[in-house]
Amino acid sequence: MKQDSSRNATYTVDCEDYVHVVEFNPFDSGDVGSLIAYGGNNYVVIGTCRFQEEDAEVEGIQYKTLRTFHHGVRVDAIAWSPETRLDALPPQIRFCTAAADRKLRLFTSDLQDKNEYKIFAGHSDYINDLVFAPKEGQDFASVSDDHTCRVWDLEGNQKAYFVLRSPGMSVCWHPDEAFKLMVAEKNGTIRFYDLITQQAILSLECEQIPLMSAHWCLRNTLKIGAVAGNDWLIWDITRSSYPQDKRPVHVDRAKLFRWSKVNENLFATTGYPGKMTSQLLVHHLGHPQPILIGSSAVGSGLTWHRTLPLCAVGGDHKLLFWVTEM
Repeated sequence: MKQDSSRNATYTVDCEDYVHVVEFNPFDSGDVGSLIAYGGNNYVVIGTCRFQEEDAEVEGIQYKTLRTFHHGVRVDAIAWSPETRLDALPPQIRFCTAAADRKLRLFTSDLQDKNEYKIFAGHSDYINDLVFAPKEGQDFASVSDDHTCRVWDLEGNQKAYFVLRSPGMSVCWHPDEAFKLMVAEKNGTIRFYDLITQQAILSLECEQIPLMSAHWCLRNTLKIGAVAGNDWLIWDITRSSYPQDKRPVHVDRAKLFRWSKVNENLFATTGYPGKMTSQLLVHHLGHPQPILIGSSAVGSGLTWHRTLPLCAVGGDHKLLFWVTEM
């Protein structure tokens, strides 16, 4: 739990397994700590962390594992449910995973005796992303290499099904736009679907491929960001279907794009693992150069803290945390 300068992460936490994916809970769980989930080759671990940036009594980072769930297959994506509450009696943890066997697993736990999971099959190829309905959490959406986006209820019934023109890479559901779904495709198209009419209502174009990741800005519903090829790209959806701003950043091709949850001008991107390390870059729209460059021996996953300008990446038996400026 030390300040780790060799990899220039602000904090690190040791893990039992290689970390493929990591997600801070984006919803308020009613607890002072922040819930974090990470997945490896066999397990999903749910932990809670607190940082000195938010609590003067904490030295660096305070991390505690709440529960480890046996998964049995590699975890490719994790989504938190807004129904997760630590201040309820009993507490409830609910999240969904996408796994290498092309199935979705919905986990529900009270962190004691009740630990259930349901398996949902339907996708015929790898699942790249999933997200819960942000208000009630009664549905979730997933996108896959099988050229579909599917919306499911908590029993595994498919509520909606969108046919895509290429692999689905990212899916976002914005708390201020509860009846719209953003779906990003590898061919460089980002579409918004109306969940009531189940029709596409707007599309954005990268004009370059492959699009690997896209994200809807929490702090400003008009802003969309993505990475395609070596570049990050940003749209203002009121202005044009083409990007307002773009910049080449990753030599070895960009992999993930995530907006900060606290500032609409702050975002992070990661590159594919290169010859030596994989790169994390934090960008601010007011600055021509990245404001933070981090690297780790292997890096996968990318997530921002709910209330701090702090992001986390998974690594080789490690979680790596970087604190940046607003």
